[in-house]
Amino acid sequence: MYKTIIEPRVSETDGVGHINNTVVPVWLEAGRNPLFKLFTPDDNFNDWKMIILNMNIDFKSQIYFGTNVEIRTWVKKIGNTSLTLYEEVWQSDTLCAAGDTIYVNFNVEKQVSERIPDDIRRALANHMHEAH
Repeated sequence: MYKTIIEPRVSETDGVGHINNTVVPVWLEAGRNPLFKLFTPDDNFNDWKMIILNMNIDFKSQIYFGTNVEIRTWVKKIGNTSLTLYEEVWQSDTLCAAGDTIYVNFNVEKQVSERIPDDIRRALANHMHEAH
């Protein structure tokens, strides 16, 4: 599992006093930075590999300004050219959001998906999600 700590900002708080739901996908993406490094170690967008195909988020509890949030990111499934992530957002020992995101390993220049290389598969396997 990858863990990322997020410090909520005042600007992310909405009119009813909690973190706006539109912020959570951005936070989840921040939790994926170590995965992006596996596919594109130099962060060069000319050779970017991870293209998002689908994201689903279930909101389970409100999130508030003033207390850090922990993003937990696991690999749920490794396919031939794609991978599914399972992600959670925690605040004060409360699960606030959870969801799945699917990415494809994509060659932007050729405009085709490509097999995930074996070395990346091995690194991803270290972060597999065990069903609760």
